[in-house]
Amino acid sequence: MFLTNMLEGMEYEIISGKDVDISNIQYDSRKAERGTLFVCIQGFKNDGHDFIKNAVEKEAAAILCEKEVACDENVTVVKVKDTRVALAKVAANFYQHPSKSLNLIGVTGTNGKTTTTYLLEAILKEEKRKTGIIGTIENKIGDKVLKTERTTPESLELQQLFDEMKKSDVTDVLMEVSSHSLELSRVEGLFFQVGIFTNLTQDHLDFHGTMENYINAKSKLFRMCKYGIVNVDDVYSTKIINSSTCEIKTVGIDSNCDFKAENIKNAPEGVSFSIKIDGKDEFFKLQIPGKFTVYNALGVIVASLSMGISLETIRVALENYSGVAGRIQKVPTNKDFSVIVDYAHTPDGLENVLKSVREFTQNKLITVFGCGGDRDKTKRPIMGNIAGVWSDYCIITSDNPRTENPADIINQVEVGVMDSSCEYEKFTDRREAIKRAIAIAKNGDIVVIAGKGHENYQIFANETIHFDDTEEVKKALAGGTLNETN
Repeated sequence: MFLTNMLEGMEYEIISGKDVDISNIQYDSRKAERGTLFVCIQGFKNDGHDFIKNAVEKEAAAILCEKEVACDENVTVVKVKDTRVALAKVAANFYQHPSKSLNLIGVTGTNGKTTTTYLLEAILKEEKRKTGIIGTIENKIGDKVLKTERTTPESLELQQLFDEMKKSDVTDVLMEVSSHSLELSRVEGLFFQVGIFTNLTQDHLDFHGTMENYINAKSKLFRMCKYGIVNVDDVYSTKIINSSTCEIKTVGIDSNCDFKAENIKNAPEGVSFSIKIDGKDEFFKLQIPGKFTVYNALGVIVASLSMGISLETIRVALENYSGVAGRIQKVPTNKDFSVIVDYAHTPDGLENVLKSVREFTQNKLITVFGCGGDRDKTKRPIMGNIAGVWSDYCIITSDNPRTENPADIINQVEVGVMDSSCEYEKFTDRREAIKRAIAIAKNGDIVVIAGKGHENYQIFANETIHFDDTEEVKKALAGGTLNETN
């Protein structure tokens, strides 16, 4: 495709060179080759403008930049105001806007995004429609699973994924839309049929700086969709609604709203509730326990209704759905106590899980958890206090320490647990922490292992190792335990 066609709909200035035929787009100079349009992105660590020479040496045909640059006169140089926005637009033009033939459903919020997309997938499969999923755990095209490195891919990879989905006859795409992707223009130019807001709690402040910036980023989705579905029980919902440009439907449990869940019954085997639809009480039940499951289901039900899916199809799909790996995942124990693995890694996420589990805990609730390194430090004592308030016993341990000292992170979490007066222990080794929890669990206890959920790795300063909480639980159940003293 010729460069001028790729730049259609954009403001730009040709600094040097002429219109050229482009065969591919790259923002990593190491992947440049003959015919490449190299887009200079300013990243968190590196600036693509510093790698123009590398791209030219690999015979890139054109450079897209936002700074003044010196370049070989045989290379076309185009300057734009913002190369992140430009990358999204040229990628969409290059792949001929594949998303326009797809029904996009975007889900944003701190917690519940993954479960919401998988519940929607179950309903659409019941409707015999072919779906695509873009999210935290994996990307999917029908039943084909693709690896993912981030919740929402960079705009170039996103357009490539849409193109592959279109060619595979996907009709509906269920997409987790992260605050990073909204702030960094990864979803620039997309239009969503439905946008869903689950909730907002403290997270990613290492990137956004303030909660105001965080909610402003989330709000952008509701200026990019036809219908918006908003959980009005969340304190930030008013901001979402007031800044939206789409038709809004509200859902909730405790507030007045368009679709309110009532008659909620929570049990270890799942949750049931009713919603008044067209003046009639409609009942639903799911195999996933917890109040937060009701919130996720509310958004899903209203989104499905907006797509013309019948209540019966929705009801059957939700009732048969068994859950997402690492989200309130029950690990078989063959013991007289239970073990649950969950991804909860934010204050609100941890509180939601522990409050829900607390409702059906017969004896003690034992919580194993930690906080990630190189991330928002202010939430560490907050999460410690939440764990202490809702648990009978806490075991503080490592999550993904990254470049930080694991013991330092644990000590910061400990401050919050101490304020709660809950008994606790500390283990820098997550494997030993899990073994300890299994060793002390007794009849009627529930052990919640929070923070990593579906992740099968642990990130340290100099290495990333294989680590799966579910696997470690099974190993601990099969044998090794720790002594009673730490």
